[in-house]
Amino acid sequence: MMVFDFLRRGQAEVPEAKASATGKVLAYGGRGIAWSPRDTPSLTRSGFASNPVGFRSVKMIAEAAAALPLVLQDGAQRYDTHPVLGLMSRPNQAQGRAEMLEALYGQLLLSGNGYLEAVGLGEGVPVELHVLRSDRMSLVPGADGWPAAYEYAVGGRKHRFDMTGELAPICHIRSFHPQDDHYGFSPLQAAATAIDVHNSASRWSKALLDNAARPSGAIVYKGGDGQQAMTNDQFERLQVEMEAHHQGARNAGRPMLLEGGLDWKPMGFSPSDMEFQKTKEAAAREIAQAFGVPPMLLGIC
Repeated sequence: MMVFDFLRRGQAEVPEAKASATGKVLAYGGRGIAWSPRDTPSLTRSGFASNPVGFRSVKMIAEAAAALPLVLQDGAQRYDTHPVLGLMSRPNQAQGRAEMLEALYGQLLLSGNGYLEAVGLGEGVPVELHVLRSDRMSLVPGADGWPAAYEYAVGGRKHRFDMTGELAPICHIRSFHPQDDHYGFSPLQAAATAIDVHNSASRWSKALLDNAARPSGAIVYKGGDGQQAMTNDQFERLQVEMEAHHQGARNAGRPMLLEGGLDWKPMGFSPSDMEFQKTKEAAAREIAQAFGVPPMLLGIC
């Protein structure tokens, strides 16, 4: 059961005398850079938009979690009808319950932070709920360490959500981060090195096919009668015969007849190439493990 709590921070509810003694010295945790950048937009591009393992892991978790039924109850009873249930069934004009929750869980998985905006107030609950992009949101801490405001930046413009009023307009859901007092820790950050390895292996394979793919073999000219190299006519004739009689699906398996001075040398992947593929598979398993998704569900053996 998920509970969304938009805190009311009136002066009577959060008296200054109860503020933490360490609140004024809270510090933001630093993020080291190893290989590719570790900021949320860069990780989202490399670990979700450009990586099939990360993409599928996030989609599987978010879709499964959004499909779970919601239950509303208090210490006395469970409610079948309630304004909160009505709000969750249609949180805004563009999204239903499943769509909004999938977007919220996706943001939480990609950045470690999920932000819900409460719009309006009717019957004691917000009129609408909207999921805001985590990469556009920044927290403004107050003197006591609590969020004094949130700033949402779009296209050079910023909108400030004041958190000091009676009703907080932003519900910030974050995962545990041992070194940051205000932001959560994303599975993408834990899997960042494995994502770099997996993406680099994919780019290497693509470059191998585009620029340096090994043929199945090579025809070696040994020469004869003192001739060290093939003449232009001999070279062009060999190319024409190869294209006409030994390329394409209809010529698969056709034996090759070589004239004097020509020898066939088969070629294949070296042991280092095969080890590189194993490294890519190991990186894929590490990405799946960071999200807690069994590799078998992603087709990874």
